[in-house]
Amino acid sequence: MKKLLLTLSPLLVASATVFSAHAQELKGDAKAGEKKVAMCIGCHGIPGYQASFPEVYRVPAISGQNARYIASALAAYQKGERKHPSMRAIAESLSEQDMADIALFYEGHGKSAAAAAPKAAPAPSTKVAELLNKGGCIACHGDNFNKPVDPSYPKVGGQPADYLFVALKSYKVEGQATWGRANGIMGGIAKQFSNAELKDLAAYISSLPAEVKTVPQSKFR
Repeated sequence: MKKLLLTLSPLLVASATVFSAHAQELKGDAKAGEKKVAMCIGCHGIPGYQASFPEVYRVPAISGQNARYIASALAAYQKGERKHPSMRAIAESLSEQDMADIALFYEGHGKSAAAAAPKAAPAPSTKVAELLNKGGCIACHGDNFNKPVDPSYPKVGGQPADYLFVALKSYKVEGQATWGRANGIMGGIAKQFSNAELKDLAAYISSLPAEVKTVPQSKFR
């Protein structure tokens, strides 16, 4: 494990540094962001809401997610590095300032003054522990998969298992016009695993305590 972390560290630091330098150029405004999320709440403001492309899965919880990650994900959809048609259409309508504002709004959305004590994380099975070690997953996503080494990486602990599975598979996809994700680090990691192994990883990560959640919001304002 230590050898794998040492191997990955230069890549992770370089990747994080590039995005972090760019992210610092813009400061988000959470109050402004609250006025810009009408297009988001129809999916991400409904607990258990399911997307239907490229397959049926629950959409990710984004309230409490790292602002830098949300902004970087939106930018990736806008650039076509992430190819989900609906998300790309939404992202293409946003300016960089819009992304920064929306991201900061969701980072603080639903947080209470008194945070609940974190629940104990279940131990992985021997099989899953081996898969986690092979992928070096904790090197980026941290303790309980909710303490990433850089805020441009997502909190993924407790996210829906079906979403995590689709997201992981997306990093293995090449040459598709309408779905897939282009990320050198995640692509290299995901391609090491069969889809059955990715499903096992997704199930375990989903079982961990969640720091992100879905805060119910009306579709109509």
